[in-house]
Amino acid sequence: MKFVLKALGNGTARAGVLHLDSVAAAIDTPSLLLSTRKGLPLFTSPDLLSSFPSPDSRLLHVSPLHFLEGLSIKTISKIGGLHQLVGLHDCGFAAFPRDSIQCLPEATATNKTGASFETPCGRLLIKPAEYMEMISSMKPELWATLADEVPAWVSDKRNKTSVDRTIKWLDECIALSPVSGAIVGGSSLEERRRCAQEVATRNVSGYWIGGFGLAESMDERPALLNAVTEALPEEKPRLICGLGLPEEILQGVAAGVDLFESTYIYHLTLEGFALTFPLDGTQINALNLAPNVAGTDPRKINLRATAFRKDATPIVEGCSCYTCQNHTRAYINHLLNVHEMLAQILLEIHNTHHFLGFFGLIREAIKAGRFEEFRKDFVRSRYDHLVEDSSEPVLLAR
Repeated sequence: MKFVLKALGNGTARAGVLHLDSVAAAIDTPSLLLSTRKGLPLFTSPDLLSSFPSPDSRLLHVSPLHFLEGLSIKTISKIGGLHQLVGLHDCGFAAFPRDSIQCLPEATATNKTGASFETPCGRLLIKPAEYMEMISSMKPELWATLADEVPAWVSDKRNKTSVDRTIKWLDECIALSPVSGAIVGGSSLEERRRCAQEVATRNVSGYWIGGFGLAESMDERPALLNAVTEALPEEKPRLICGLGLPEEILQGVAAGVDLFESTYIYHLTLEGFALTFPLDGTQINALNLAPNVAGTDPRKINLRATAFRKDATPIVEGCSCYTCQNHTRAYINHLLNVHEMLAQILLEIHNTHHFLGFFGLIREAIKAGRFEEFRKDFVRSRYDHLVEDSSEPVLLAR
């Protein structure tokens, strides 16, 4: 793996290039890690991955904890690792234990011997040696060490303990490289900064920023992010877990984060929403939205709604994704209402394509030196709409 920093925007937002041996072309950052279940997309079949923008869609997030059920770690090792197992030889995998859909950290059960997670197999305590064995068998391009992630409401003492444990586990795991050092600290600026400074002194290839998306507020997050990134060297990539909404992604980019694991696409798709905000520089509020449709706003539309039952247009006019090129809003509305799994497949294809386009806009804004302007305009358009429609029920799909 090789990371090259290409441009710094106004502030700490940055654009770079990530080179992975398994991916033919370099991946521009900031970029999205696509969520997977056991190494494969949640709804989209592997043969349709080629329809996604490349190489943006070739970096996948996987949680080693997914494999605690099914094939054993030894079997995966004999097969030759994750690439051989799932047959995605031209993709890169980033592995870290937390999966914001199914494998969530359970701070109350974590102790000095290992980190606890709520998984499909129940609550499990994962020890550093066991985690290292999983990583060795899967052979991901990027991986983060085990971390003691805590929610925002824990005490200062518990925050300090989480940092101490995470640093200890990093030192136990660091022999296997390349490794991204985990950074935690909860809602404590002091502990976040201390953890980042400690990890920065280790021989790591990158940094995985954990503990976000665990009940901290949007207002307190920028200070926590900046406390971490200000203590890190510029030449290594920074990954983060737990930021999903576009506004949250923009917060991370503003702080200098490069790679994002996000479950936003999964939740939108599961609930029947499609992203619709324009990617061509036009104003977001110029969209012709269906009136009085719960959950529909300038960013997304609720395709379960009866307003789209006879809508013969694609989700987004001019979109080049497979879904928009071949199907209509009315057809997806039908699939959703008769509970056909094809609905989620088509929605995931479109939402992934669209969200990757959003990251493309971010990179262009950074390179042009107008990221802060882009960010403010994007956020303002969202909240202007909420103020205007405060009398209507609005569902914020994550």
